[in-house]
Amino acid sequence: MNYQPPYTITSEILNLVASISEAVGRLSAITEQARALRLRRINRVRTIHGSLAIEGNTLSEEQITAILDGKRIMAPAREIQEVKNALAAYDRFDIWNAKNEKDLLDAHHVLMSGLINEVGMYRHGGVGVMAGQQVIHMAPPADRVPHLVSDLFS
Repeated sequence: MNYQPPYTITSEILNLVASISEAVGRLSAITEQARALRLRRINRVRTIHGSLAIEGNTLSEEQITAILDGKRIMAPAREIQEVKNALAAYDRFDIWNAKNEKDLLDAHHVLMSGLINEVGMYRHGGVGVMAGQQVIHMAPPADRVPHLVSDLFS
């Protein structure tokens, strides 16, 4: 049972097969890279959505994606600004050092720009968490915050 194909394998055919294999390999790599970028983008949107939702932001993942794509959406200006700030912060994660006070304050500056007046610095007043009219958590006094952060980093 010696089968003889109806063609002759020549060096030209071998070169064409090699070229096709190379092109398929490149296409596979590009497709895999595109899939990884798409997953990273989806995770970025979901992370930002979840983080902001904890703070009361009501924008959906679709709205956050639209903002990421540079599209205009109908939503409260503050919530849009929170998303823009979170996207900007996300882009800087690789350059910030989690153990550096200057980077912490820079992150605060990026996240709070356009939302409060004192960005990138320690607060000067008291803050607390409210449930309706009731204070359920009172933060440490403002004058203690730098020392407490220093202790945290130590």
